[in-house]
Amino acid sequence: MANPVLNERAIERAQHAGWAAPSAPNTSWAAPGGPTGTRPGGRLSDGPVSPYQGAMTVNGTITATAVLFVLLLISAAFGWNATDTNPDGELSFPSIALVGVGIGFACVIALYFKPAWAKVLGPVYALAQGFFVGAISRAYNEYQNGIVLQAVGATIATFLVMLVLYRTRIIRVTNRFRKIVIGATLGIMVMYLASFVFRLFGAEVNFLRQPSALGIGISVVICIVAALNLALDFDFIERGTQTGLPKHFEWFAAFGLLVTIVWLYLEFLRLLAMLQGRD
Repeated sequence: MANPVLNERAIERAQHAGWAAPSAPNTSWAAPGGPTGTRPGGRLSDGPVSPYQGAMTVNGTITATAVLFVLLLISAAFGWNATDTNPDGELSFPSIALVGVGIGFACVIALYFKPAWAKVLGPVYALAQGFFVGAISRAYNEYQNGIVLQAVGATIATFLVMLVLYRTRIIRVTNRFRKIVIGATLGIMVMYLASFVFRLFGAEVNFLRQPSALGIGISVVICIVAALNLALDFDFIERGTQTGLPKHFEWFAAFGLLVTIVWLYLEFLRLLAMLQGRD
């Protein structure tokens, strides 16, 4: 399930359903010289409108994101410690980590329909997916020592670069930009799903796993698309706060940002593994 689709659909549903906070009163409607609260045509206003309490804010989104990341890191530590190699050098990958992937996917589906559940399902996703991230990171690190730190560094650097590009408006999230990134993301998800189905029937999609020029090229493209998804997440947070979406959308935005960053990190792991495999 593509994260930008979740964000875009959610903000549209919130606006159409009337969930957004009420707009500030337009004081320019007061008739010159007339009594306070009088509008043109003799209509009376309702007077001062108290500020809406409980709207989405940037600081609230940052706090929610920090909580989810702490939970993810704690769970990842358990996943890391649960993965090891036996004396024969064979990797012991905990099967419960795959359960975490299933739980994480279920959370994504549920939040597509119920964004208000993000305050509960966001932490559930962070804990479930965190265990898998820790386990798969340990697996990569056992075969290529130091690759996890490289992937973490690449993810942090990409996040900061995308944030600067977005804040300076070098990257502008227009409707066309959204359509292109969402379309590319959906295409990647379809490719992942097809690869998974093929593997169920014993077939391998080799170009996605082998360190060939084609495989590395596709992995680079996927990393770029994942990075561009960060711009969509930043845009959702900015538009959500400007629109005045309900408070629970802070957790929904934090969840979406976490999904994108986890995806980007895992793609960097795969790309770096293929690059080192060519050495």
